[in-house]
Formats: sequence, C-alpha cells, structure tokens
Amino acid sequence: MTGSLYLVRHGQASFGATDYDQLSDLGHRQAERLGTYWAERGMCFDAVLTGSLKRHAQTWAGIAQGAHWDDTPTVWPGLNEYNSEALIHEVLRAHNTPQERLLHTPDGHRAHFRLLRDGLKLWMDGSANPPGMPRYGDFVRGVTDALDHVRTHHAGQRVLMVSSGGPIAAAVGHVLGLSPQSIIDLNMRIRNSAVTEFVFNPKRHSLLTYNTLPHLNDSAHAAWVTYA
Repeated sequence: MTGSLYLVRHGQASFGATDYDQLSDLGHRQAERLGTYWAERGMCFDAVLTGSLKRHAQTWAGIAQGAHWDDTPTVWPGLNEYNSEALIHEVLRAHNTPQERLLHTPDGHRAHFRLLRDGLKLWMDGSANPPGMPRYGDFVRGVTDALDHVRTHHAGQRVLMVSSGGPIAAAVGHVLGLSPQSIIDLNMRIRNSAVTEFVFNPKRHSLLTYNTLPHLNDSAHAAWVTYA
C-alpha cells in the first residue's frame, strides 16, 4: 500500500531576537493559513509527528486551528533542528573572529548564512562537532528513524511531520542520495511553512514535491513568503 508523508517547515520564527525559537506574528498566520487551505480541500491526516521545539509545537497549533483539527501529535526529538549558532561559533573560533564584529554589521544577515554554510560543511564532513550537538551522522539517523517509523507503522496512511529546514533537507538528501553540498543548498532555500511531500511503501520513500507553498500562491499572500 502506498502512503503519503507531508513534511512542513515551521512558520517564520524570531530571527535576530533573543529567543529565535518562537514564531513571529506572521509565522502564526502562515501556519494557520496552511491549515485553512488543507481543510478547504478536505485534507486530514492519520498521524502527526512534530519535533520538540517551541516553533514546531506552535506551527502545529496554528495548522490545527486553521483546519479545526484536534489531533494529538507524537513528539519526535529526532526532527529537531541543529544549533546554527553553535556551528557559526565554530567557524568564527577557527578564524579567531569575535561574532559581534562580523554579525552586527550592515551585512550581518548575509554573513550569518555564509558562516552557517561553512559551519554545516565542517559538521557534515566531521571536521567540527560543537559541544552539545550530535555528530552529523547521528542527526541524520534521528530523521531516518522517523521515516522508518512512518513506513513501519502507517502503511497506506497520510502522515504529517512538522520540523525544520535541516531535518527536511536531510530527509530529501537521504531519499535521493544527494551530496552534502546539495543538501546544504536545499536547506538554505526552504521557505517557512513550505510543504514537501513523499510517497512511501514498506520498502522506501520517494520524493513527490519539495518546498511548495500552495497556501500562499496568490497575490493576497505574496508578502507572506519568508525564509527564516
């Protein structure tokens, strides 16, 4: 039997704030809009899995509110995002550069993502393992364990996962056998509240769509498209 797995990146979080792990007002609206869009088309899910971060729980709450669903999700910590600040710190430490000097500049936003790319490369090839973070292979196993769980326990069903850009890119990279650089490129391009769809059978997942925003695909919501 063929099932469907929908992976949703969280809504816009609080980039630049003291606590990034909170949806912005727009992030809440993005999530609720996705739920409304699905409900208008008769969509429902047999199971829901989310990471354990606040932005994951808040995104699911917004989807559920928009769709008028009351499902209780399974919390799966393997769907949590990597620590981007720890990765950036590793790069700056290697170059003996204070973080404040580089990031608190007019080019700070671009510098953040340039450094994140460099940090991801180091982490993925094993050259860096920031304190408190899993090794990259263990991070990927947390994602693939969730994929295996879906195939094993939800054959022929429609399943929703709410996660972050890193785990979703890792899932796509695993299914397609992509290089680390290609996975980083996918990660950097995924948009807030974007939907990625796999079809699956007991043996494997196959990618159907990546990084789509059907719920924002009109002029009324064009300004709702964000990346952080």
